Amino acid sequence: MTVAVETGLWQLAPARSTVAIKHKTMWGMVTVKGTFSGVTGEGEVQPDGTARGTITFDAASLDTKNAKRDTHLRGADFFDAERHPAVVFAVRNAVLRQDDTVEVTGQLTVRGISRPQSATARVTEVSADAVTLTTEFTVDRDQFGMGWNQLGMIRGLTTVTSTLSFTRTSA
Repeated sequence: MTVAVETGLWQLAPARSTVAIKHKTMWGMVTVKGTFSGVTGEGEVQPDGTARGTITFDAASLDTKNAKRDTHLRGADFFDAERHPAVVFAVRNAVLRQDDTVEVTGQLTVRGISRPQSATARVTEVSADAVTLTTEFTVDRDQFGMGWNQLGMIRGLTTVTSTLSFTRTSA
Protein backbone atom coordinates (compact mmCIF):
# COMPACT_ATOMS: atom_id res chain seq x y z
CA MET A 1 0.00 0.00 0.00
CA THR A 2 1.24 3.49 -0.76
CA VAL A 3 -0.01 5.91 1.84
CA ALA A 4 -1.09 9.47 1.13
CA VAL A 5 -2.59 11.14 4.18
CA GLU A 6 -4.38 14.43 3.64
CA THR A 7 -3.16 17.60 5.31
CA GLY A 8 -5.31 19.19 7.99
CA LEU A 9 -6.74 18.43 11.39
CA TRP A 10 -7.47 14.88 12.56
CA GLN A 11 -9.45 13.62 15.56
CA LEU A 12 -9.02 10.28 17.33
CA ALA A 13 -12.03 7.96 17.02
CA PRO A 14 -12.11 6.51 20.58
CA ALA A 15 -14.57 3.73 19.76
CA ARG A 16 -12.14 2.35 17.16
CA SER A 17 -8.94 2.93 19.16
CA THR A 18 -7.20 1.03 21.96
CA VAL A 19 -4.23 1.63 24.24
CA ALA A 20 -3.07 -1.36 26.25
CA ILE A 21 -0.18 -2.34 28.49
CA LYS A 22 1.38 -5.62 29.51
CA HIS A 23 4.04 -6.32 32.10
CA LYS A 24 5.56 -9.48 33.55
CA THR A 25 5.07 -9.91 37.29
CA MET A 26 5.31 -12.68 39.88
CA TRP A 27 9.01 -13.05 39.00
CA GLY A 28 8.22 -13.35 35.29
CA MET A 29 5.64 -16.11 35.62
CA VAL A 30 2.51 -13.99 34.99
CA THR A 31 1.86 -11.30 32.40
CA VAL A 32 -0.55 -8.62 33.59
CA LYS A 33 -2.51 -7.04 30.72
CA GLY A 34 -4.69 -3.98 30.89
CA THR A 35 -6.54 -1.58 28.61
CA PHE A 36 -7.25 2.12 29.02
CA SER A 37 -10.82 2.93 28.04
CA GLY A 38 -10.63 6.73 28.28
CA VAL A 39 -8.53 7.64 25.24
CA THR A 40 -8.69 10.93 23.31
CA GLY A 41 -6.43 12.56 20.78
CA GLU A 42 -5.94 14.94 17.93
CA GLY A 43 -3.29 15.76 15.38
CA GLU A 44 -2.39 17.85 12.41
CA VAL A 45 -0.77 16.72 9.18
CA GLN A 46 1.44 19.48 7.80
CA PRO A 47 1.82 20.30 4.07
CA ASP A 48 5.26 18.59 4.09
CA GLY A 49 3.59 15.33 5.21
CA THR A 50 4.88 15.39 8.79
CA ALA A 51 2.45 15.34 11.68
CA ARG A 52 2.20 16.32 15.32
CA GLY A 53 -0.47 15.87 17.93
CA THR A 54 -1.43 14.48 21.31
CA ILE A 55 -2.82 11.21 22.62
CA THR A 56 -4.27 11.42 26.14
CA PHE A 57 -5.66 8.63 28.24
CA ASP A 58 -7.36 8.61 31.59
CA ALA A 59 -5.10 6.85 34.10
CA ALA A 60 -8.13 5.81 36.15
CA SER A 61 -9.63 4.02 33.14
CA LEU A 62 -7.07 1.19 33.27
CA ASP A 63 -8.84 -2.18 33.42
CA THR A 64 -6.88 -5.41 34.03
CA LYS A 65 -10.01 -7.44 34.87
CA ASN A 66 -8.98 -7.54 38.55
CA ALA A 67 -10.62 -4.80 40.69
CA LYS A 68 -8.14 -5.04 43.57
CA ARG A 69 -5.13 -4.83 41.23
CA ASP A 70 -6.75 -1.97 39.27
CA THR A 71 -7.25 0.01 42.48
CA HIS A 72 -3.58 -0.53 43.36
CA LEU A 73 -2.40 0.47 39.86
CA ARG A 74 -4.47 3.67 40.00
CA GLY A 75 -3.04 4.50 43.45
CA ALA A 76 0.12 6.29 44.59
CA ASP A 77 2.43 3.27 44.04
CA PHE A 78 1.80 3.40 40.30
CA PHE A 79 -0.25 5.90 38.22
CA ASP A 80 -1.37 8.07 41.17
CA ALA A 81 -4.48 8.84 39.12
CA GLU A 82 -6.01 11.10 41.76
CA ARG A 83 -3.12 13.57 41.53
CA HIS A 84 -2.18 12.85 37.89
CA PRO A 85 -5.37 11.86 36.06
CA ALA A 86 -3.95 11.94 32.52
CA VAL A 87 -1.17 10.10 30.74
CA VAL A 88 -0.11 12.12 27.70
CA PHE A 89 1.95 11.24 24.65
CA ALA A 90 2.77 14.51 22.86
CA VAL A 91 3.88 13.72 19.33
CA ARG A 92 6.46 16.31 18.34
CA ASN A 93 7.17 14.84 14.92
CA ALA A 94 5.79 11.95 12.89
CA VAL A 95 7.32 11.16 9.51
CA LEU A 96 5.84 8.72 7.00
CA ARG A 97 8.42 6.36 5.46
CA GLN A 98 8.33 4.56 2.10
CA ASP A 99 7.40 1.23 3.74
CA ASP A 100 4.14 2.59 5.23
CA THR A 101 5.67 3.02 8.66
CA VAL A 102 5.66 6.24 10.61
CA GLU A 103 8.65 7.23 12.74
CA VAL A 104 7.22 8.98 15.80
CA THR A 105 9.17 11.09 18.29
CA GLY A 106 7.64 12.86 21.22
CA GLN A 107 7.30 13.14 24.94
CA LEU A 108 5.50 10.75 27.29
CA THR A 109 4.17 12.23 30.54
CA VAL A 110 3.13 9.90 33.37
CA ARG A 111 2.61 11.02 36.99
CA GLY A 112 3.71 14.53 36.00
CA ILE A 113 7.11 13.24 34.83
CA SER A 114 7.99 13.74 31.16
CA ARG A 115 10.52 11.72 29.17
CA PRO A 116 11.38 11.50 25.47
CA GLN A 117 9.70 8.59 23.72
CA SER A 118 9.94 7.25 20.20
CA ALA A 119 8.05 4.53 18.38
CA THR A 120 7.54 3.12 14.92
CA ALA A 121 3.91 2.88 13.88
CA ARG A 122 2.49 0.96 10.95
CA VAL A 123 -0.28 2.40 8.78
CA THR A 124 -2.87 -0.37 8.66
CA GLU A 125 -5.81 1.47 7.04
CA VAL A 126 -6.00 4.70 5.08
CA SER A 127 -8.55 6.66 3.06
CA ALA A 128 -9.08 10.33 2.28
CA ASP A 129 -10.80 10.89 5.63
CA ALA A 130 -9.51 8.12 7.92
CA VAL A 131 -6.21 6.57 8.97
CA THR A 132 -5.37 3.81 11.46
CA LEU A 133 -1.95 3.34 13.01
CA THR A 134 -0.72 0.44 15.14
CA THR A 135 2.39 0.43 17.29
CA GLU A 136 4.18 -1.31 20.12
CA PHE A 137 6.95 0.16 22.26
CA THR A 138 8.44 -0.33 25.71
CA VAL A 139 8.61 1.98 28.71
CA ASP A 140 10.74 1.80 31.85
CA ARG A 141 8.18 2.50 34.58
CA ASP A 142 10.96 3.41 37.05
CA GLN A 143 11.66 6.54 34.97
CA PHE A 144 8.15 7.75 35.82
CA GLY A 145 8.31 7.20 39.58
CA MET A 146 6.53 3.86 39.39
CA GLY A 147 9.21 1.81 41.13
CA TRP A 148 7.02 -0.14 43.56
CA ASN A 149 8.32 -3.71 43.47
CA GLN A 150 7.36 -5.81 46.48
CA LEU A 151 9.79 -8.71 46.97
CA GLY A 152 11.35 -8.01 43.57
CA MET A 153 8.42 -9.61 41.75
CA ILE A 154 8.03 -6.93 39.03
CA ARG A 155 10.96 -6.74 36.62
CA GLY A 156 11.66 -5.44 33.15
CA LEU A 157 9.96 -3.04 30.84
CA THR A 158 6.27 -2.39 30.29
CA THR A 159 5.04 -2.94 26.73
CA VAL A 160 2.53 -0.44 25.36
CA THR A 161 0.45 -1.41 22.32
CA SER A 162 -2.02 0.78 20.52
CA THR A 163 -4.37 0.91 17.60
CA LEU A 164 -5.24 4.52 16.91
CA SER A 165 -7.90 5.43 14.36
CA PHE A 166 -8.22 9.05 13.27
CA THR A 167 -10.80 10.85 11.13
CA ARG A 168 -10.11 14.03 9.20
CA THR A 169 -11.95 17.05 10.59
CA SER A 170 -10.79 19.86 8.29
CA ALA A 171 -8.39 20.93 5.59
